[in-house]
Amino acid sequence: MKHTVPTLALAATIIALALAGASRVARAQEPPAWLAAYQEPAARLVGEALSSHFAWERLAELGDTYGPRLSGSTNLDAAIRWAVAEMKRDGLENVRTEPVMVPVWIRGNESVAITAPSEQPLVMLGLGMSVGTPPEGLEAEAWVVGSFEELDATPERAKGKIVVYNVPFVNYGQTVQYRGSGASRAARHGALAVLVRSVGPPGLRTPHTGALRYDDGVPRIPAAAITVEDAERLQRMQDRGTRVVVRLKMEAHVLPDVQSANVIGEIRGGERPDEVVVLGGHFDSWDVGTGSTDDGGGCVVTWEALRLMKKLGLKPRRTVRVVLFTNEENGLRGGQAYLDAYRNQLANHVMMLESDGGVFRPTGFGFTGSDAARATIEQIGTLLAGIDAHRIGPGGGGADIGPSVREGQIPAMSPMVEGDYFLIHHTPADTVDKIDPMDMARNAAAIAVMAYVVADMPERLAR
Repeated sequence: MKHTVPTLALAATIIALALAGASRVARAQEPPAWLAAYQEPAARLVGEALSSHFAWERLAELGDTYGPRLSGSTNLDAAIRWAVAEMKRDGLENVRTEPVMVPVWIRGNESVAITAPSEQPLVMLGLGMSVGTPPEGLEAEAWVVGSFEELDATPERAKGKIVVYNVPFVNYGQTVQYRGSGASRAARHGALAVLVRSVGPPGLRTPHTGALRYDDGVPRIPAAAITVEDAERLQRMQDRGTRVVVRLKMEAHVLPDVQSANVIGEIRGGERPDEVVVLGGHFDSWDVGTGSTDDGGGCVVTWEALRLMKKLGLKPRRTVRVVLFTNEENGLRGGQAYLDAYRNQLANHVMMLESDGGVFRPTGFGFTGSDAARATIEQIGTLLAGIDAHRIGPGGGGADIGPSVREGQIPAMSPMVEGDYFLIHHTPADTVDKIDPMDMARNAAAIAVMAYVVADMPERLAR
């Protein structure tokens, strides 16, 4: 895929449009006088972001060079070293790593197949943190259920079987429970293993991995994701009265924890450096695809916000800090380590923003905070009308910033985007070619403007 960099003339047009859009929305909403001073720097940030494909090219380099970055892997370690070197090259300040102990899960070889009534391989991915099967595998009759209620209604049917959860994707929060707790739920009834319909929409027979959790006091049984198409096939066969036998082989196992790190870079505030605006995403990924959408892209666009400020010589009153968190996917250790390291400084955290929903076309931001803070954020949002990213909705936050946000009662934000995030989420298809370079540039622009104004405005954002 060839990406053409915008010309200088187009960049000038972009700046003009950003200024015009901001002015139009600002007039409609009668903004405060202080906001007028930010129209010009906001337009410069937008123009610089949209004048090249720098962010996309950086993400492509990350994915192409280091590939998937599962916690504890050599790939993640190498990518962390690369990020530190690149942040220093960008001229960021106080670039550092902060140690985090992380779990190590090894997938190994794995397969699943129908063995009766005929031999048919299925497409699968073991679920993260699952145990493996015996070396010879497990072979048992499959029992397909459509809900936990169906499983619990006739629990004796699960004994000695491989339970298949064929639950259509409704939304992530509702459907992911079958991936997270399905193994222990079936193990309570004597199941030998579980296969979970991938948590996502139909995706051309693409399986979705993701972490599970085992309940204490319940046997730990192997668990894997299968594709939507294969789950539906097993459902049809069962509905026709066909006895289906499945063989599952998984070498999955857990090793002792090892040291990883969060990566941190800053633009130190000129007047109030101890007050901090935090941006970031998670740098680890699952061990399939290249983790470009989940969440290399979120890391790069938040990092890019600082690079843009640095390049344009914009030094806000307060410090802007980017954090590339480790181990979000199978432990959330990076977010907890950040809280542990900065617990005594949370009162000086002005706002935290996490990008972990994809870097598709941005429409605005989700925000969680006081009514007074929301009013200010809505005013700042008007500066992004020129790129149609000015809307402020509910529900800002993220898994990595969550521990600090909750303990410190810190205003939280996350970008709102429009795209097929869950189509490629946790799949081998999560690669950079699914991302539009200009969408990435718009995300970086929106985050840069929001972060810069919050970090620089005369009065601190209200709690």
